[in-house]
Amino acid sequence: MLIKSQDQCMQDLLSRELTPKGVFEGRRTALRKLANAGLILSATGSALNARAQSSSIAPGGGKLAPLVGAHSSVLGAVVMEKPTTYADASSYNNYYEFGTDKGDPVKNAHTLKISPWSIQIEGLVKKPMKITLEDLLKVHPMEERIYRMRCVEGWSMVIPWVGYSLSELINKVEPLGGAKFVEFVSMADPKTMPFVGSGILDWPYTEGLRMDEAMHPLTLLSFGMYGEVLPNQSGAPVRLVVPWKYGFKSAKSIVKIRFLEKMPATAWNKAAANEYGFYSNVNPNVDHPRWSQAGERRIGEDGLFAKKRKTLIFNGYEAQVGQLYAGMDLQKNF
Repeated sequence: MLIKSQDQCMQDLLSRELTPKGVFEGRRTALRKLANAGLILSATGSALNARAQSSSIAPGGGKLAPLVGAHSSVLGAVVMEKPTTYADASSYNNYYEFGTDKGDPVKNAHTLKISPWSIQIEGLVKKPMKITLEDLLKVHPMEERIYRMRCVEGWSMVIPWVGYSLSELINKVEPLGGAKFVEFVSMADPKTMPFVGSGILDWPYTEGLRMDEAMHPLTLLSFGMYGEVLPNQSGAPVRLVVPWKYGFKSAKSIVKIRFLEKMPATAWNKAAANEYGFYSNVNPNVDHPRWSQAGERRIGEDGLFAKKRKTLIFNGYEAQVGQLYAGMDLQKNF
């Protein structure tokens, strides 16, 4: 971490554009002091509970606890693109449990209760368990991953996430040989999530991955973004990030993980199977029935009328994940 490679220098430059200088330097100083001492995770657990209902949209604003991650060595984990600003990434959201407009989650998600929190892990595993957030934070050291995020609606962002590969948690519970798929179930509490119970989707929100997708090192279990714990509107306190798939595949506020033999039904596939396939890999050659997927609008670039950029197959992660789909017809298995 202290040896500055060319990639690391670029990451530092990106971080300086992303946050005020004082915040950036503070994160680096904290990392140097804490990484080797192993204190980051225990401190983070206490901080998460302390800030429980905060949903600040200002980085370094004092409301969200720091969550520092070491530079990731996973191939493809750090894209050399300018990150979206924190203000845009934390206020332009799809989180239908809190409303259907992009600005609804940041206004409404303060009601989400994230403490105490746990994830129930069940199904075809040797070690089913109910694991608390505090213990989840201790499964593996945190890493910062700067990922592209492509929404099925035709817009995109670049976001620095903090977490660790989902495979670290999967290995802990030891899936059985019959486990071919992993299902993720999000929180669905009508008392604290005002749109749960509406007819938009079949609640709770569910998503799923094939086992090899879930085990891929780029598949991230995320607890933070931009060097802080996740704000409520971004899926606090723990969410999935699968960078080569459309954003709706990355389940937010996860409360249950199931290991299954058969492909699970997923929220948007159940709502409109002809529009949202199980795989939902980013693919500029497979249009949505109502719009083209060949281009995308990067949020924050020259306003709403910015020239679209070309969408990349697998969102630019083909070298890392293309082999997962060798021999598959990506037109049919969309």
